[in-house]
Amino acid sequence: MSETGRTGGQLLADALVAQGVEHLFCVPGESYLDFLDGLYAQRNRIATITCRFEAGAVHMAEAYGKLTGKPGVAAVTRGPGACHAAIGIHVAMQDSTPLVLLVGQIPSDETDRDSFQEVDYRRMFGPLCKWVTQIDDAARIPEQIAHAFDVAVSGRPGPVVVSISEDMQKELAVVRDAARAPVLAPHPAPDAMPRLMAMLAHAQRPLVILGGSCWTVEGRANIRDFCVANTLPVAVGFRRQGLFDGTLDNFVGDMGVGADPALVAAAKKSDLILAIGSRLGEAVSQGYTLFDLAGATPIVHVLPDAAEIGRVFRPALGITSDLNAFAAVAKATTPVANPAWAGWTKELRASRLASAKAPEYPGPLNLAVALQEMMAVLPADTIFASDAGNFATWPNRFTHVGEAQDFIGPTNGAMGYGVPAAIGAKITHPGRAVICFAGDGGFMMTGQELATAFHHDAPVVVLVFNNNMYGTIRMYQERAYPERISATRLTNPDFVKFIEAFGGYGELVEETAQLAPAVLRALASRKPSIIEIRVDPEQITNRATITQLRAAAKA
Repeated sequence: MSETGRTGGQLLADALVAQGVEHLFCVPGESYLDFLDGLYAQRNRIATITCRFEAGAVHMAEAYGKLTGKPGVAAVTRGPGACHAAIGIHVAMQDSTPLVLLVGQIPSDETDRDSFQEVDYRRMFGPLCKWVTQIDDAARIPEQIAHAFDVAVSGRPGPVVVSISEDMQKELAVVRDAARAPVLAPHPAPDAMPRLMAMLAHAQRPLVILGGSCWTVEGRANIRDFCVANTLPVAVGFRRQGLFDGTLDNFVGDMGVGADPALVAAAKKSDLILAIGSRLGEAVSQGYTLFDLAGATPIVHVLPDAAEIGRVFRPALGITSDLNAFAAVAKATTPVANPAWAGWTKELRASRLASAKAPEYPGPLNLAVALQEMMAVLPADTIFASDAGNFATWPNRFTHVGEAQDFIGPTNGAMGYGVPAAIGAKITHPGRAVICFAGDGGFMMTGQELATAFHHDAPVVVLVFNNNMYGTIRMYQERAYPERISATRLTNPDFVKFIEAFGGYGELVEETAQLAPAVLRALASRKPSIIEIRVDPEQITNRATITQLRAAAKA
């Protein structure tokens, strides 16, 4: 440790190293020049990813957090930079993703003068994250950064915002770095599994709903083994398809926006819900209508944060536990002998397969068939990153994410998530194929981040579902105000030329048989790529056309 001390900027970079940070996603700003200099000194230990928009940078960091269970780290400048970053913080909060955002701040002697780009981050970010702090004393950097990482992963994981004042980054301080704290995860109480298994033994129609974040590969395997050993039907929460092997006989679909009506009906008939990791939020619970709030349907709720258990639905049994720890204990538990629900599981699986069977859609492009043909040729460890929008219900309904694959998407419904999340995923796992699903609306919000993909050699493949509209809003519009189209039409560029302008690979798909070969060519190009899929705007969802919506609205 230097006798003369280190600057606050150096201490910040060193503190990130001490917490095991390997990647930092940022848009640079003058409010944290000294921290950037500290990162230069640590350039062989922390890869600094230069992004083009603050929301994109935070989405990339959030994708890192989703895929690793470790806090993703982003840095943005003060004022406008922090405002742009706020959407990523909202994603991380609602998706329960560990994340640490560093925000440059004005000099402390200018506080409360409405100084250039001044924002009170405690007030701004307070409702959006787990903890907001400001470091004004360089000597406290190791302490506060270490605590920020602890908060991000403790209990229900989530984002932490750390404001770093400009003058503090220049201060010299003599202080030791704070290492990561080895904290043992909470395990189920001793009587948790006996009580759960006793309830399960009396059930006739149980249903598992998997959700949550920070699952490890081992944890996913353990919960799979528990569910398979007990012949339990398993649904995943909204945009949580990566948590369970969709090809297994007890996978019964996803609960969320666009869920199979038959699965929703089955969930209402269930006599025991095992909500493992899922908060049973608005999307999963179909607007809080799926279950009786007072607990008429018995719910076993497993979450790492006791404050979240019973927050909306009163459980018959709440289990506070780290999800991976719970999965390990569950796997080691003797299964129920001759379960009464074996036929129920087969029924729900048959319903899932029937829903995933591609209908005879009119026109040259049957998107359901095309996606299934694509899935059949992709690597077994592909990562899928989904944006938000009506297009997303197509892969959700017609494809099955495999055991070694990952699927990430914004459970808070943030458009513009897909492209930067895919890039973050590729930077996190450079050896794996990454496929992004994005609508034309969401793509144009953050598509410029493909420049980041070229700059950092992250060859993602983006499927742009182009119907020249904000499809989700148009769907609701046609339901409520048929034929009164307002603010939902879009004018788009030629997406193939867009990617070619960067030097990437692009193809246009207009027929069913074109998609799978186009994706394989894109992967083989080893360049960031766009496959533009021209979809029929009349087919507004995978279950209804605009004409059908209008007819139903007028009936």
